[in-house]
Amino acid sequence: MIRAWVADVTPLYEETCYNRYYEGLPSFRREKADALKYLSKKAQSVGAWLLWERMRAEYGLGEDASFNLSHSDRWVMCAAQTEGENAQVGCDIEKVSEMRIRVAEKRYCREEYERLLEAKSEEERADCFFRFWVLKESFMKATRKGMALPLNSFCIRLDEPPVLIRQPEEYPMPYYYRDYMVEGIPCKMAVCSTDCHIADRPEIYCIK
Repeated sequence: MIRAWVADVTPLYEETCYNRYYEGLPSFRREKADALKYLSKKAQSVGAWLLWERMRAEYGLGEDASFNLSHSDRWVMCAAQTEGENAQVGCDIEKVSEMRIRVAEKRYCREEYERLLEAKSEEERADCFFRFWVLKESFMKATRKGMALPLNSFCIRLDEPPVLIRQPEEYPMPYYYRDYMVEGIPCKMAVCSTDCHIADRPEIYCIK
């Protein structure tokens, strides 16, 4: 089973709160936060790791459990395999903003780009663009190839749940999706995994 948690890191903008959680980080994660210039980025780094630690405690996960982290704006996300073992897991969260149609035209596969053009309004088109974006990012992260994997080397159909209809030959395993939109969170979110059991909705964790 793959579960996802999401949190707002705004409380970490306050120095006392930030320092409390920062002190509990492993040394390599503190170094990662220290290397970041802006407080918002530091809060993302600390907040994402905090989610992972809270999920580990909640589900009794070992250090070798499969998990993945993502962040956008003031939101962070963690997806983890809470039952079973050895699944590939990727997740992505992205704040919905202005759609980049030229990016879709050049980098999405033909079927995905044509699906975008079917949208009846700019709002619907932006919604579709960012839905594809997080689905693609989550697959690339699940493979551990990341952005080294071309966006148009695989193709997704926006069903409920979404379906990977074409994939690179070097990744022949079945991959499964869930994507989310939560009221009050202006982001698209997606999870991709080789484990077919993925939670239907993310859990919202409150940082205090």
